[in-house]
This record gives sequence, structure tokens and C-alpha cells, in this order.
Amino acid sequence: MLKDIVFANSLDGHRLHIRFEDGVEGVVDVESLVRFRGIFAPLENPEYFARVRVDPELGSVSWPNGADLDPDILYGRLVPNSDQLVQ
Repeated sequence: MLKDIVFANSLDGHRLHIRFEDGVEGVVDVESLVRFRGIFAPLENPEYFARVRVDPELGSVSWPNGADLDPDILYGRLVPNSDQLVQ
């Protein structure tokens, strides 16, 4: 039951505001999902983290170094209708 991500925006505190193709959207705390080691090490830098983009082939978010996150995991960890969408 994979749903693609169609929008992603970085927020402070290593959080992402994301929207899925079914219209569900909210905030995910990436820091609670990954350790900033290996391919994820550059994401610890807030400026690099802000370079997030939607990868249409994966249907998920990714960064220039190839790091990406599973959209199913993100969907399950989403805090919908969060009022903390402002940076």
C-alpha cells in the first residue's frame, strides 16, 4: 500500500513537512528515525538537510548524496494536521 510523496519541505529541528498523493500531510521528525552516520551523516547539518527534494522515481524524499527514506515508514510516523508547520 505504497503512497508516493508529492511535496516535502524542511523545517527546523530535522523535521519534514510532507504531503502524500492521497492528500495526507503533516510533519515527520527525521532525527527520531535515523542516526546521522554513514550516508545520513550530512543530514545532521541543517543547511544540507534543507536540500531535501521529492524523488518522483522513488516516490519519497532524498538528498543530493543519495540518502533517502522509505515512504511507508514516513507515512506511519506522520503527525497529521500539525500546527507546527512554520519554521
